[in-house]
Amino acid sequence: MLDTKQQFEHVIGICRSLFAKKLKDYGASWRILRPQSVTDQILIKAKRIRSIEEKGISLIDEGIMPEFIAIVNYGIIGLIQLELGFSDTVDLNEEQVLALYDKHMTQTKELMFAKNHDYDEAWRSMRVSSYTDLILTKIYRTKQIEENNGHTIVSEGVDANYMDMINYSLFGLIKLEYPDTKD
Repeated sequence: MLDTKQQFEHVIGICRSLFAKKLKDYGASWRILRPQSVTDQILIKAKRIRSIEEKGISLIDEGIMPEFIAIVNYGIIGLIQLELGFSDTVDLNEEQVLALYDKHMTQTKELMFAKNHDYDEAWRSMRVSSYTDLILTKIYRTKQIEENNGHTIVSEGVDANYMDMINYSLFGLIKLEYPDTKD
């Protein structure tokens, strides 16, 4: 079996590959999204995962894996938008976007590896549905921070919440991609 870092690299590769393909199809059209719109898009994806988990079926022929991938990729978009601000035009080319994707994924992955060390891979004992609930919690926290114009008193900011959403989604993807990962 692959070790944790290899599993993360594998599922990140799946996410990045889809991101790059969509970038070719649509360009960086998401550059016009304000961060609040990115948060709402992630909310839609997480709500669909929870709906499928609760109902046990979906009418659209896709499971929850594509939605976790979308949360990863929208989370990276959110981090890019926080760094650059939104734009009224598509102002980045493919090379610039992929460099930003890699930069933010590296920072997010480094945070996860540090937390993973401290928590001794506790995520492996969690259920995928718990990741969904934690992502939804992070979304509602993010929405509250956005309502407070990005200000917090003692809490982490929107960027840290996006990173956590990405990492919980990566945990879910690993559990789905490697079903023998313990519950």
